[in-house]
Amino acid sequence: MVLSSGREADYYIDARRSVLSPFASFVVGMLVAHQAHELGATAVGGLTLGADPVACAAISASADLQAFLVRKERKEHGLQRWIEGPILNAGDRCLIVEDVVTTGGSVIEAIRRVRDEELDVVGVVSVLDRNAGGAKRIEAAAGAPYIPLTTIDDVFPERPDRD
Repeated sequence: MVLSSGREADYYIDARRSVLSPFASFVVGMLVAHQAHELGATAVGGLTLGADPVACAAISASADLQAFLVRKERKEHGLQRWIEGPILNAGDRCLIVEDVVTTGGSVIEAIRRVRDEELDVVGVVSVLDRNAGGAKRIEAAAGAPYIPLTTIDDVFPERPDRD
C-alpha cells in the first residue's frame, strides 16, 4: 500500500473513517479541544483532507475554538485563499491537527501556509503517529510541541514492520 508520504506500507490506518463516526468524533474532539486549551490555541486546522474531521470534531467539543482548512492548492478564483474558514487575524494562536502522521509532510506544509498568513503555531496534534520519523520533523518545523493522541505501537504492536 502506498501512503500519502510516498512510502510503502504493509498496513493502512484509515483514521478518517474512525474519526467520522459519532463516538470517535466526540472523543477525538474532546481530546483535541483539551490540547488546544492547554496550548492557548484559539483555532484548529491543517491541510485538507486529513485535518478536516479532526478540526471539526474539536470545534464541536468547544464553542470557543474556530476551525480552518488549509488548501493543497491556492484557489484560482474569488479571493484566492490558501486558508478557508472564519477570518483569522495575524497573531492568532493555531493548533495544527492531522489524522495520521508518517513523515510529517502534510503537517509541515500546513505549518508553512499558516505562518505565511502571519498566524502563530502553538502546537501540533495528530490522532495517530506511525513512528516513522515525522515527530522530529514536525517539532523542528513547528518550534512547538507535537502531541500524538496515540501511536502505531499502541494500536498495532504486532505489525510486520516492527523491529
